[in-house]
Parts: sequence; C-alpha cells; structure tokens
Amino acid sequence: MRPFTLGFATLLSLMLLLSVTAVSQQQKASDGAAIRSTVTDYIEGYYTGDAVRFERSLHPHYLKHTISGSEGQLRMTEKTGLQMLEDVRTSAPAERLGMGRQQDITVLDITGDIASAKLVTAHWVDYITLSKWKGDWKIVSVVLREED
Repeated sequence: MRPFTLGFATLLSLMLLLSVTAVSQQQKASDGAAIRSTVTDYIEGYYTGDAVRFERSLHPHYLKHTISGSEGQLRMTEKTGLQMLEDVRTSAPAERLGMGRQQDITVLDITGDIASAKLVTAHWVDYITLSKWKGDWKIVSVVLREED
C-alpha cells in the first residue's frame, strides 16, 4: 500500500507543477502582449501627436535619458514625463511622421511586475523599463541612443 501512496503523491505533485507552469506561461504571454501594447501606445502616440495615447503609456515617475554623440564626445540629456508630454502636445506630428515609422518591439524580460523592452526605430533605439502599476504596464524609464 505504501508504494501506491508514494506514487500517487508524486503524480499529484507533478500534475500541480505542470498546472502552475502552464498558468505562469499564459501570464507571461499575456504580460508580453500588454507590454507590446504599452510600447506601441508610446511610439504611435509620439509619432501622431496623440497626447492621450502617449500619456496612457507613462508611469508617473517616467524619466528619459537621451544619449548622442560618439565615444569621447557623448552627450546626455534627460526629460520627465511632463516634458515629453508637452513636446507631444506642442510640436507638429507631421515633423515626427517624416522620421519614418519603422519600429520593432522586443520584450527582453519579465520578472513579476517589472519588465524590459527594446524599441528600434529608423533613427534611434530605446531601452525601456516598465512596471505593472495599478494593474497596467507603464513605462518608468527610457534610455534612447540616437543614431549619429
């Protein structure tokens, strides 16, 4: 009787582990899609001048660092979410649309309620950190490397 009990417990443990793993993979897939959606709102809101869409992607503590120049001559500037939002509201979307709308979004990693993503456009690369805030993925920080 004892081997049967041990075998049943092992089988039950294996089934539980498989169930937890499946739920975890489904959650990561769901989070990955939500992260891509947030990054898409960010870049499309920027390109088109849609301040509502752009703002929807930002965490209240958003900060962007822009790195430009070449080795030995690197320049770094930073903007808050409010400054970026003001840029989207006041500059002409047509100017940004001329930048080319090529974009590639890669979700690099998700760990619990934080994630990292990479956004490649025709003129720059953004490395993005996101956090799940009040149930939604929001962009906390961006490091943008401009093409020289």
